[in-house]
Amino acid sequence: MTDGEDVSFPPSSHDIATSPGSLPTMSDSPRRTALDSVHRALGATMTDFAGWDMPLRYGSERDEHNAVRTRAGLFDLSHMGEIAVTGPQAGELLDRALVGHLSAVAVGRARYTMICDESGGILDDLIVYRLGDEEYLVVANASNAQVVLDALTERLDGSGLTGAAVRDDRDAYALLAVQGPRAAVVLAKVTDADLDGLKYYAGLPGTVAGVDALIARTGYTGEDGFELFVAPGDAETLWRALTEAGADEGLVPCGLSCRDTLRLEAGMPLYGHELTRSTTPFDAGLGRVVKFDKSGDFTGRAALEAAASRAAENPPRKLVGLVAAGRRVPRAGYAVVDADGSVIGEVTSGAPSPTLGRPIAMAYVDAAHAAPGTGGVAVDIRGTHEPYEVVALPFYRRER
Repeated sequence: MTDGEDVSFPPSSHDIATSPGSLPTMSDSPRRTALDSVHRALGATMTDFAGWDMPLRYGSERDEHNAVRTRAGLFDLSHMGEIAVTGPQAGELLDRALVGHLSAVAVGRARYTMICDESGGILDDLIVYRLGDEEYLVVANASNAQVVLDALTERLDGSGLTGAAVRDDRDAYALLAVQGPRAAVVLAKVTDADLDGLKYYAGLPGTVAGVDALIARTGYTGEDGFELFVAPGDAETLWRALTEAGADEGLVPCGLSCRDTLRLEAGMPLYGHELTRSTTPFDAGLGRVVKFDKSGDFTGRAALEAAASRAAENPPRKLVGLVAAGRRVPRAGYAVVDADGSVIGEVTSGAPSPTLGRPIAMAYVDAAHAAPGTGGVAVDIRGTHEPYEVVALPFYRRER
């Protein structure tokens, strides 16, 4: 995670938005992305996720994961929720509605931030792109897109700001991502955009394979990569061009399942797991995204100031990493216990780590047991206390 304003905890395309073992489903027919026929032709295993029919995997989850770590992977993220905030007071509205200082973001840059309620609870984590002096693109997790849209609309209505507008742009975009150490090489084959000059958490308009796109250097895998916002009608053309460009680079199509293990290894929080309405950014160790020094009030400020004080003085619990001594895999909701068997925390995410070769987990534990190297910690896996070591996050950090 970088210091300062450009924080490398994305959603944007960070939403899977829950681990595949507990994917939320919605009744009735799920929506299909513009790439649905492509996924089915590739033999993808599809899943109903947050109201969308999405590819879970195309073959081996481990192979897809390893491709992103060592070469490149291609994702369809068109389920994400895009919301436009425009007008001369757009930045002021976002400063009031979100915890970050969005009016200070330069045109062409992006910011990881959160939207909280009055109690400081997290409604969603977001990426906000500043596309112009009076134009922002807010990208929400698929499962929370309507919640975020409703909250922004309500906060605009109560703000008295007549120079700002909120627009639902979810149907205006398809979103593809190329992630991995060869991602820039793949993308450079189909665009003349200056990728070398494109910083992390920045975006620029350009043409990719003859398609107009917003090219963003963002991702949710812990690797270098790009997210490409295009019109839905252009998605299939772009997917096929990227597939062809990546043929010699080892690029493979990737589903939501490997996306979860990639983000877990990179220590990136997931809404519904590490982040919920019952947690504040300070609980999750992400207090740095809350900007108390911006002018004016913002939703949840008083509660977040109190949360910041608690976190600084006597935090009741902390988010930590756990690495298994054995082979049994913890899952969200499993209890973390001490040497006496007393419950000291709860697993929020867990999976086998293809990169480490051992099961890993993130968990909230009592502060007294949160120091890296703390011994005597175990996870209760179906009645058996499996030993785990407390480690600092992330589990994996790419070489830069």
